Amino acid sequence: MSFIRQVLSITRMNLQSVIERSGASIVIIVGIAGSVAVMVSLLAMGEGLSSTISNTGQEDRVIILRDGSNSELSSGLGMQEVDIILNSPGVREENGDPLVAGEIYAIIDLKKKGAESTSNLPFRGVQQTSFSIRPELEIIDGRNFNTGTAEVIIGKGAYDQYDGVEIGDQIKVRDGFVTVVGIFSTGGDVHESEIWGDLPITQNIFRREGSVSSAIVRLESKDTFDDLGIYIENYPSLELRVLTELDFFDSQASGSELIKIFGQVVGYIMAVGAIFAALNTMYSAVSTRLVEIGTLRALGFKGSTVLVSLMIEAMILATIGGLLGAGIAYVLFNGYTVSTLAGGSFTQTAFAFAVTGDVVQQGMSLALTVGLIGGVFPAFNAARRDITEALRSI
Repeated sequence: MSFIRQVLSITRMNLQSVIERSGASIVIIVGIAGSVAVMVSLLAMGEGLSSTISNTGQEDRVIILRDGSNSELSSGLGMQEVDIILNSPGVREENGDPLVAGEIYAIIDLKKKGAESTSNLPFRGVQQTSFSIRPELEIIDGRNFNTGTAEVIIGKGAYDQYDGVEIGDQIKVRDGFVTVVGIFSTGGDVHESEIWGDLPITQNIFRREGSVSSAIVRLESKDTFDDLGIYIENYPSLELRVLTELDFFDSQASGSELIKIFGQVVGYIMAVGAIFAALNTMYSAVSTRLVEIGTLRALGFKGSTVLVSLMIEAMILATIGGLLGAGIAYVLFNGYTVSTLAGGSFTQTAFAFAVTGDVVQQGMSLALTVGLIGGVFPAFNAARRDITEALRSI
């Protein structure tokens, strides 16, 4: 009988006896499934946050900050500087008006749903030009705020996470109140975690008359970025930093990478426990099948076929455990919306867990690694057993 036929014969016999050894098999599957489920869930959290942040922005949009600032929260520009940017080369125009907007980025405190304490929430003061610069913004309920009034619109992500933000509700901001009149969507990016209000009213609320946090610019095309950057760099009185939106928000995504690393570390730690469980279970399974293994060897089956067939069994159980763990993580967490502190801004960013193909692949790699390590030593030990020693167990 050929090597492959011997392996298939033993593997078929092993799998048929799995039901008789269901207790031991379940221990392996559950241990691996638990490790994979935790790892996939944490990686999906990091992937969701990373996707939300990195998907924010366009190639033809630029954010301008004070030189030396890494975030809008730490930046400050005078309105006279925004006026200079209005006349810069490379800026797109709409109906003769440059698409440049000064914006304030501030923080307020609101209670999350079901929470006792408050959390930081971004409050952005915008000009009407801001909506032309970001055409992806869509009012999905209610209406937009009227200029010159203490009305605000709230992003869908923030609306889902916080209490007291229904249309018509009043939100206390500093010494006054603003009224929610609409809910907006920007396609799932970080702006959905913000409240937007009229710039002059926001400047008054936060006592920042005559200044903004940043300037947002829409370019004629992505190729005119250098024209704008060189102009601002060489302008005598400007000490500003020019970044594409994509580069800016990529720099804010450090928190998501930490979550991914944490998920991998936790998954590997749990995998160590699963490996020991698999080793113990497989050694136990081999010890109860010594007579069976000895009989096969006496009938002419090679030790290598025993080794390979036991490894196949271990890898099949690992695959089942991996798929089960990934499936549990997908059902429980994929699309589940949460919020966490965003890197650099100290504010909450709402995002959805994303169980992607890459995340599942990492989970399955973990499962197969556990199966390989947990199965190879017992299988090797079984293959080296002396035939007479194995038959002596009868």
